[in-house]
Amino acid sequence: MGYWQVVITVALCAVFSGLTFGLTKLLDYLRRRDAETEASRIIAQANREMENRRREFELELKELGIQRKAEGEKELSKLREELHDRERILDKRQDVLEQQAEQIRKQEKIVEGTQRKLTERIQDTEKRNKELAKLLDVQRQTLHELSGLSKDEATARLLEMLDEQLRNESGALIMKHEKRLAETCEEKSREVMLTTLQRYAAAHTAETTTSTVDIPSDEMKGRIIGREGRNIRAFEKATGVDVIIDDTPGVVIVSAFDMIRREVARISLNRLIADGRIHPSRIEEIVADTQRELEKHLQKLGQEAAQEVEVHNLHERIIHLLGRLHFRTSYSQNVLRHSIEVAFLAGMLADEIGLDGKLARRCGLLHDIGKAADHEAEGGHPKIGADLLKRYGEKGAVLHAAAGHHDDIHVDNPYTVLVAAADACSASRPGARRETLERYVKRMEELETIATEFSGVDQAFAIQAGREMRVIVSSRETTDESAAKICRDIAKAFEERLTYPGEIKVTVLRETRHTEIAH
Repeated sequence: MGYWQVVITVALCAVFSGLTFGLTKLLDYLRRRDAETEASRIIAQANREMENRRREFELELKELGIQRKAEGEKELSKLREELHDRERILDKRQDVLEQQAEQIRKQEKIVEGTQRKLTERIQDTEKRNKELAKLLDVQRQTLHELSGLSKDEATARLLEMLDEQLRNESGALIMKHEKRLAETCEEKSREVMLTTLQRYAAAHTAETTTSTVDIPSDEMKGRIIGREGRNIRAFEKATGVDVIIDDTPGVVIVSAFDMIRREVARISLNRLIADGRIHPSRIEEIVADTQRELEKHLQKLGQEAAQEVEVHNLHERIIHLLGRLHFRTSYSQNVLRHSIEVAFLAGMLADEIGLDGKLARRCGLLHDIGKAADHEAEGGHPKIGADLLKRYGEKGAVLHAAAGHHDDIHVDNPYTVLVAAADACSASRPGARRETLERYVKRMEELETIATEFSGVDQAFAIQAGREMRVIVSSRETTDESAAKICRDIAKAFEERLTYPGEIKVTVLRETRHTEIAH
């Protein structure tokens, strides 16, 4: 029984092995057939895509060919139009040339006719000249017989008459040309001045005689005054200013006409308030330190001013004096800014008329240097300034401009004239100098009062901010000559009795009016 089981088992294994092999072969066959089918499908799809691509490419080629053909036709059409245009232009030019040739032929005929007429006229003129010469000889002989003068005597008398006539005519021509030259010079100078003022425009800087110092509380006022006023007395003695402490909350007023002292006092007081230690010794220490720092600040201001106008090689003392001008005002106009403005204006005027602009700027910058030291020496600031500049190495035109820009000396230097003109422009331009309403009204009233004091004056009006005076005189009490004298007397009275910047123009009007009423 065991043997047959083994045989059956082996037989079953053999059958199962055969079945497994057959199945495996069958699966391989099926897979191979599916793969071949898929490959055929892929190849067919690739062929279809290739055919589509080929058709698209052929269509693109056709479209490109059509586009190229259209562009070629367009360019060809454009070239044909250009050729037609050129042909039309050539035709027009040919027509113009033919017309010009025809005109030239006509002009040649005209010229030939004119030449013939001119030849005939020349011949006729020669004939008439000969006849005229004969007539003149006859008339000359007749004149000699009638006048009883010889040829030389008649010639001399005629030359004397011509000489006198020429002298009169030449004098009239000279007067005419002198008048025209004066008008031209005035117009040119006005143009140069206006051009210069338009090229340079500066803002004015004005200061008052007081400065305010803010304090943290009103208790600080008592500390500033000190016991029995010793602190405020020490402060005023050290700085040379007046300290005004009133009921105004939160401020203390520092008053002084010397702006440098006032600035020292203002800075020192601010430092004392910030420090909190206020007593005489500390006050003296702070004031001394502030003065030293301000001296350095003045030197810096002077250097900046010199660099701004490009003026170099100045003495250190002159630079220091320029810095001091920053704390000096004239009719509320800052003198340092005024000097810088005069320097620029003088330089531009010099450039306009062909002079040395650098030298003119140097003269303009230093013309008022005497105002920085006029409280230390006797005399006016022009003389003081010229002496200082000479002491510190300046020469020539710079000294003359400083000494003569107010006509204190005889002006014989063109740069002095330029500086004087620039000084007047800077001082008189609108907004340069500021004054209070009360002073303005008072000055207008003074001008009108002086003008109405003269006999024959009916009315007087100050206009142009006091720079022009219109005076109306009575036509019954005055004549044209007396009106001219009144005008001169009013101007002279202004010069003697008033102090003012710039110029005051006086215009006197005299007219006669007749009025009738028709009923």
